[in-house]
Amino acid sequence: METVKRVKAGDDYLLELWFNTGEHRLFDARPYLNKGLFTALQDIKLFKQAFVALDTVCWPGDIDIAPETLYDLSLPID
Repeated sequence: METVKRVKAGDDYLLELWFNTGEHRLFDARPYLNKGLFTALQDIKLFKQAFVALDTVCWPGDIDIAPETLYDLSLPID
């Protein structure tokens, strides 16, 4: 299973991700910003606080996205 090793959150609600497979990918979080707990991430200051914990991307307030979702719905970079 792919796991997230590093994340960089951009001003445009994009997540730059590095996976344990060595892949570098880009995930667009915008489609999630109107759903459930993710609405809090409309605050760009909160969105940019993304960090890696438990092999996936998390934010303060117990918000996270499953690593398989991040992998399956992201696009390769490079």
